[in-house]
Amino acid sequence: MNRHLGDQSQRRRAIAKRVIEHGEVSVEDLATYTGVSLMTVYRDVAALEGAGILHKHRGKVVAAASGLHEATASYRLKQEATSKKQIAKAVVALIPPGSSVMLDDSTSGVWVLRELAESAPISVITNSLLVARELEEESRHSLLVLGGEYQSWAAATMGPVTISNLEAVHADICLISASGIRNGTVYHPYADVAAVKAKMMESSELTILLLDHTKFKRRAMYSFGKLADVDVIVVDSQTSEEDVQMLQDSGARVIVAKP
Repeated sequence: MNRHLGDQSQRRRAIAKRVIEHGEVSVEDLATYTGVSLMTVYRDVAALEGAGILHKHRGKVVAAASGLHEATASYRLKQEATSKKQIAKAVVALIPPGSSVMLDDSTSGVWVLRELAESAPISVITNSLLVARELEEESRHSLLVLGGEYQSWAAATMGPVTISNLEAVHADICLISASGIRNGTVYHPYADVAAVKAKMMESSELTILLLDHTKFKRRAMYSFGKLADVDVIVVDSQTSEEDVQMLQDSGARVIVAKP
């Protein structure tokens, strides 16, 4: 499939997604897929390798650990389950009954909903099919699913329609996650996901960032906000004191979940 992706940002995003979806891909296959020269692909891969998204191994381009975590929603849901459950328990105490809560496509939100099983009703706004499915048989909570282009790897909607939908709603609380943190900025590997996260923060009164300890060792390409824009940050018990201090220095309230 020759896509003739001439725009550098679009092409590198396509390369990253291709490798993450397939696990490993040859440079030759990526050149055919994008419609550019081998030399251009080598430069793109080098840039993505420097960003910590991909790396070369035995003649193939493979997904780095940070990218692999974004491969599919079902995969991410199973990762760091203990840490996510710790965080979810701490987050539940921050959600007043009757609140409207915005949930992004991160799987941490699913764990929060599971901890809310016996809570008072809330209104949920989300672009995540996983979140919607979690509420299928839970009639106490109201659910608004945002429209947009469905991305199967994320089990979520994204794109201009999703952004437009978000401009028409407002929530009390936004629960959001990040793939990586660097220099006081939060990141995600994909621009369209980052755009939705940024708009969700903008469309909510209070933003709560959910981070497990692994996120501090990862890097990603697209920023969607500053730690200074976040009101509360909830981390798991394995987060180092150094990382907790870094978060506190941003000015946000930091909660370390109990083990």
